[in-house]
Amino acid sequence: MLTVRPAYVAGRFYPGDTVALGREVDRLLSAVTVPPDQPMPKALIVPHAGYVYSGPVAASGYARLQRAGGSIERVVLLGPSHHVAFQGLALPEADAFETPLGIVDLDLEALAQIPQVRRSDAIHRPEHSLEVHLPFLQRVAPKAKLVPLAVGQASPFQVAAVVEALWGGPETVIVVSSDLSHYLPYRECRARDEETARQILRLDTALASECACGAAPAAGFLEAARRKRLHPMLLDLRNSGDTAGGQEEVVGYGAFAFFETGNGHP
Repeated sequence: MLTVRPAYVAGRFYPGDTVALGREVDRLLSAVTVPPDQPMPKALIVPHAGYVYSGPVAASGYARLQRAGGSIERVVLLGPSHHVAFQGLALPEADAFETPLGIVDLDLEALAQIPQVRRSDAIHRPEHSLEVHLPFLQRVAPKAKLVPLAVGQASPFQVAAVVEALWGGPETVIVVSSDLSHYLPYRECRARDEETARQILRLDTALASECACGAAPAAGFLEAARRKRLHPMLLDLRNSGDTAGGQEEVVGYGAFAFFETGNGHP
């Protein structure tokens, strides 16, 4: 029997109705203009808040996968754990994840390549940082299987070792889930997020948790990206004061794409 992790934040972070969710994801993706000569990225860093807040920013990353999305066979998805503190990285015990758009199978063969990673449904069950990306992936890479990794207290080197083990070829895309600064006044958020964006574009692994809630998975990916000589690109940098809500206390969101050498880049 297939063991499925059911949707946990449907109806809160994104629409819980199948038709409404499909329309919302399609609307967000269609609002993004992608240069016709831009290659498909190997990896993305994209935010994980409710769609009303960070959906447009996340879509600026996912729209880059649409043209070649049918060739994507595996998505390695890393995000922070908001509810359970733990050491290292964790996979779920499930065989598939579910959203209102259907079932996303896990890549069980790939999971077997990383025996050093623990398995825990308790960590994954309430976690939104991975789930909110699934409807986008179901639209842009409908054939892809998933490797969902929650990241706890882990060094960049620990995370990079797992990312490199799953690197694969053009059939594999890596997605890192992270918002940026939290609950700062609008201008202060803008300044801090601009500095964090510069760090990410330098592939600087010294990300502070107050600057990015997904600092641990992002830093580990950046370590792997540095070793693999990926080329980063900033796609969008906004906050909740730009998308929805007031400007007294805002949350920052950034979208970044990373390209392999020779894939349209020097």
